Amino acid sequence: MITIYDIAKKTGYTAPTISKAINGNGGLSQKTRARILKVVEDLEYKPNMAARALTTRKTHLIGVIFEDSNMGRGFEHPLFGGLLNAFRYLVEDAGYDILFLSKHFQQKNNSYVEHSQYRDVDGILLLNPDASSLELSKLAECGIPCVSTNDFIPGISTIVSANKEAGFQATEYLISMGHRNIGFLGAPFTSTSRASVERRQGYEEALKKANLNVNSSYIEVCTGWQIEAGFEGAKRLCERNKDLTAVFCANDTIAFGLILYCNQNNIPLPDKLSIVGFDDDRVASYITPSLTTFRQNKQILAKMTADVLLQSIAGNQITETIRVPAEMIIRDSVKKII
Repeated sequence: MITIYDIAKKTGYTAPTISKAINGNGGLSQKTRARILKVVEDLEYKPNMAARALTTRKTHLIGVIFEDSNMGRGFEHPLFGGLLNAFRYLVEDAGYDILFLSKHFQQKNNSYVEHSQYRDVDGILLLNPDASSLELSKLAECGIPCVSTNDFIPGISTIVSANKEAGFQATEYLISMGHRNIGFLGAPFTSTSRASVERRQGYEEALKKANLNVNSSYIEVCTGWQIEAGFEGAKRLCERNKDLTAVFCANDTIAFGLILYCNQNNIPLPDKLSIVGFDDDRVASYITPSLTTFRQNKQILAKMTADVLLQSIAGNQITETIRVPAEMIIRDSVKKII
C-alpha cells in the first residue's frame, strides 16, 4: 500500500509537507502543491482513514438512524429513500461516508448513543427514528451534532415539509371546488412526530377561514399509515357521515385505503367523493382516478439537512426548525361541485 512516505521519497519533500499538500493546508506554493499532487495521482495514493481519524479526531462518518415500525414501507416510502439518496451525494462531496445506526448492533440492545459512540461518528441524521424511544432526548445531549428530518426533538434542528400549510392548501382547494362537507382521515402522531396533526391543523384553519364549522364527526384518526389502516378508518368515517363530498388524507397510502373502501362499496370517485392525499406515492398518478396530492421536495430537504449538519460538525452549532413547502399536484380525484 502506498503511503505518504513513498510520496516523500519520490518527490524529495518531507512527510509533513506531503500531508499539507494532500489536506489542502499549510503555506505551500502552488508549484510545490501541484507537483506533490501529481505524484499522488500517479501513484494512486489512497489516504488511510483510520490513521487520519487518529490525528484529526474526525472519522468522516455520518450515522443514519432509520426505523420503520410505524409505516412498514422501508425505503419504498416516497420521501425517505429519495431524501437519503440526495443527502448521501451531498455529504460525499464534502468528504463523508454514511452508515446506519441500529439499536440491535452485534445482537445487543445498544442505545442509539452507544452505537454512535462505538462507531465514533462525526454527526447523526435522524431520518425516521422510533418516535416512542426514550433515547431520542439523549441524542441532543451526547455531544455529537444531529439533525432530524421528521421528528421534533428538543435541542436538535429539524428540517421538515410545511405540513400545516399543505393541509390548509388542500382544504382551501376543496372549498374552491365547491365542497363544504369535507372530512379528514389522519394517522397516529406523537409529541415528536407531528406530521398528521399539523396537516389536520391546516385543514381546520382553512375551514374556519371559510366560515365553515369544524365538525369532529368528519375527523377520523387511523390506527396506522398503511392501506389497511386507511381502509378501516375510511369505513368508520364514511359510515358515520353519509353526507361527505370530499376527504383530505394525511398521506397517499391512507388515501389508497379510502379508494379501496369506495370501490368495494360502489361509491363512485370522484363523482360521489373527492379525495386529496399527501406524498405523491409512485402509483398516485396511475390509479383511477389519478390522485391529487402533495409532493415533498426531497432535493431541498436533503440540501438543507446536509448544510445544517455539516455546519454543526464544523462547530457552527445550529438549533432551528426549517420548513420546506410541498408542491400540490392536481390530478383527477377532485370533482368541482356546481
